[in-house]
Amino acid sequence: MIVRSLKDVEATEHFVEWGNGTSHRLLTGKDGVGFTVCHTVVRANTVSLLQYRNHLEACYCIAGEGEVEDMDGNVFPIRKGDIYVLDKHDRHFLRGGQDKDLILVSIFNPPLNGTECHKLNDAAGSSY
Repeated sequence: MIVRSLKDVEATEHFVEWGNGTSHRLLTGKDGVGFTVCHTVVRANTVSLLQYRNHLEACYCIAGEGEVEDMDGNVFPIRKGDIYVLDKHDRHFLRGGQDKDLILVSIFNPPLNGTECHKLNDAAGSSY
């Protein structure tokens, strides 16, 4: 059994400042369960162009607000209780809310090693 808290993770390299927010990598590849679970904060008033070329990701909103935009220009507001899934390695824009951070539980498959960090200055979008 694995029991771990946000505070536990903050004392490790698995607490990542990814540029426009933070990620507590609560479970990683070395835990051996086949997926990663993160507590992700997307700061208010930020925009990130992202793509996960090596992972599928599901994000469940537990607080705050924001939006995700696909590369066809479709914008999807994200609020508490909403989920979005990047099931085709989708390149996308992720935005924090105008006044509120977007707080997500993010699941990655295959699992992350836990120290990955976005490179938000890449014109093609950050990926890992």
